[in-house]
Amino acid sequence: MTVTLDAADVRALGPAGAVAAVREALAGGLDPDGDVPRAVVPLAHGQGLLMPSESGGWFGVKVATVAPGNAARGLPRINATYLLHDSATLRPVALLDGVALTTLRTPAVSVAACLDRLRVLAAGGGGLRLVVFGAGPQGEGHAAAVRAHVPVADVTVVTRRGGPAPGWADRHLSADGGGAGAQVRRADVVVTATSAREPVVDGRLVRDGAVVLAVGSHEPDARELDSVLMGRATVLVESRATALREAGDVVMAIHEGSLAPDDLITLAEPTGSRRDLPADRPLVVKTCGMGWQDLVVAVAAHRRKERKEGKK
Repeated sequence: MTVTLDAADVRALGPAGAVAAVREALAGGLDPDGDVPRAVVPLAHGQGLLMPSESGGWFGVKVATVAPGNAARGLPRINATYLLHDSATLRPVALLDGVALTTLRTPAVSVAACLDRLRVLAAGGGGLRLVVFGAGPQGEGHAAAVRAHVPVADVTVVTRRGGPAPGWADRHLSADGGGAGAQVRRADVVVTATSAREPVVDGRLVRDGAVVLAVGSHEPDARELDSVLMGRATVLVESRATALREAGDVVMAIHEGSLAPDDLITLAEPTGSRRDLPADRPLVVKTCGMGWQDLVVAVAAHRRKERKEGKK
């Protein structure tokens, strides 16, 4: 029987559960560079994304759509569903809300990639200072995922126009105002979760040792981070092939001579054997989203619901 996990069921896994699922999969030998590349299908009013993956006895596929015109209609820009199969029999076992899954797994990957650095930063006491570019679900999700693992003292949201602070932040500033730059200068963590196609962060302002989590762009000609920052930073990506194909932040920095493909560090490099990440340079975690990430978090959410149902 195929069970259904609605948005609440998926969210119930929580940021900590999602981060644990990602870290356990990578520690178990999952190699993101072995994943199947997603297919992008041009559509009359947007695009479709097909994201399959198989690992650990499971196969799953996410079908997502991006409709830029939906905002004017008061409808979600992104819609998605996820179908999870048992690899041995290939029978469908669960249908999940794909939007909730994406909202949960994207910050989970970001935090899983830099958790050791976050813990070092938090060891100084007083809580971390976050600046989040973008007030949407991914901005909120990243703030929640960081909070689930280390103390957070202060969250600043930055958008084009500014406005009232959302419930998960302390203030909401305009990108054009001087206050945003000042917040970036003092931030321990900077998150970029926007639909911008040009850099939203001045790379000169990010302090040495800070963490930058960039998730907004997944096209080779769109970026949120400038070459100044990419040249200063240690750059960690989910997959070298994916970054060189889809990550405009990486692709354009390489084209401009600030970064080289061999400079990239991938998630496949085990935490214990990665080259030492210098503490006196920013750490940029650039992700585009991959099928394996949906799969491991979907499996964790499905197992959680099975356990819960089994106790009734």
